[in-house]
Amino acid sequence: MNFPFYIAKRYLRSKSSQNAVNIINFITFLVIVIGSAALFVVLSAFAGLKTFSLSFTNTFDPDLKALPVTGKYFSISQSEENALKNVAGIADYSKELEERAYLTFREKSCIAHIKGIDTNYRSVTGVDSTLYFGNWGITEYNGVVGIGIYNQLGVPIDNYQTPMTILVPKPGKGSFSQQGLNPPKPYNELPIVVSGVYAIEENLDKKYVFAQLSLVQALLEKDSTQISGINFKINNTATIETVKEDIKSIMGNKVLVLDRQEQNSTLHRMLNTENLATYLIFTLVLIIALFNVVGAIIMMILDKQQNSKTLYSLGATIKELRTIYFTQGLLVTSLGGLIGVLIGSLLIASQLAFRWLKITPSLAYPVEYNVMNVLLVLSTIVVLGFISSKIASSRVTKRLISS
Repeated sequence: MNFPFYIAKRYLRSKSSQNAVNIINFITFLVIVIGSAALFVVLSAFAGLKTFSLSFTNTFDPDLKALPVTGKYFSISQSEENALKNVAGIADYSKELEERAYLTFREKSCIAHIKGIDTNYRSVTGVDSTLYFGNWGITEYNGVVGIGIYNQLGVPIDNYQTPMTILVPKPGKGSFSQQGLNPPKPYNELPIVVSGVYAIEENLDKKYVFAQLSLVQALLEKDSTQISGINFKINNTATIETVKEDIKSIMGNKVLVLDRQEQNSTLHRMLNTENLATYLIFTLVLIIALFNVVGAIIMMILDKQQNSKTLYSLGATIKELRTIYFTQGLLVTSLGGLIGVLIGSLLIASQLAFRWLKITPSLAYPVEYNVMNVLLVLSTIVVLGFISSKIASSRVTKRLISS
């Protein structure tokens, strides 16, 4: 067995004759365990919160989405559609047309987005799971609204006598005041009977009205080839990048093809920044806590000074003596980090199993057990332990041994 490692292991298990040294060693070890457990729990909580936050947008977001490079709309020809159907990696696709609109019902009104969708939209996205009540009967003059719009307007379900009205500005140029005494209305309008209500989260619940694609194209005075986006569902065996290239080769330079992360790049950046900031803050706390390791090792060096003199007299070099205390510090931090991660893992596992921590009476705080977080915490502890042990072990000098 390696000589410095053997001595370090003996020092790790043995108690000092000085009670104060034992207390300092115990507190140091406890701080490392608590710090590593706290870091792992926080990282797991943020991982769960990230997945939970993205689950809202992922309901509407497809695997891939084609959007116009310039402007709001682009055209897709029948030959392009046929080519998309022949792409091996595409399980299905859906066309859509989206625009801001003014909604009114009786004396109430609001601004939202009207999204015209075709019959494939429900199979391409997970929108079916968001239905709160009613049905997804998006047929002629029927639509689905978010619960935020539903509550704001107070529009009833299946109200064929007084439907909700959707208004959008007419496309074109020029002033309506120049078109005679009785100019036409500056907007197009579409009556929609609400057949269903979806519910996801507050912002999305106030954003969309889903209607038939052909109706929205007529409302916006677009022909049947003009759309604002194409949603793609990818086969499990296909790779995102390969399908992206296939779509670009068919559609040309008129569209951008975005994956889920690119569709919500701002949200992903925000969540990743928050996660990084939390990791750095807790790492700073660990750095401060690991100053205890430096102090504990120096106290151990002073406590074992006579032992070090004996080992030096028996032929041990200064380098080997430093390695003993360096190894001891590394063992303390590594073992403390491992126990801390185990405790944190038990806490996360209990939350996943029993959901004892609640945000609301019906919603448990989201957490996620991730092996990468385990490796990140352990590597952080080991690196910080390496640095602190190196600093402390450098106090072993020939002058200290000979004094």
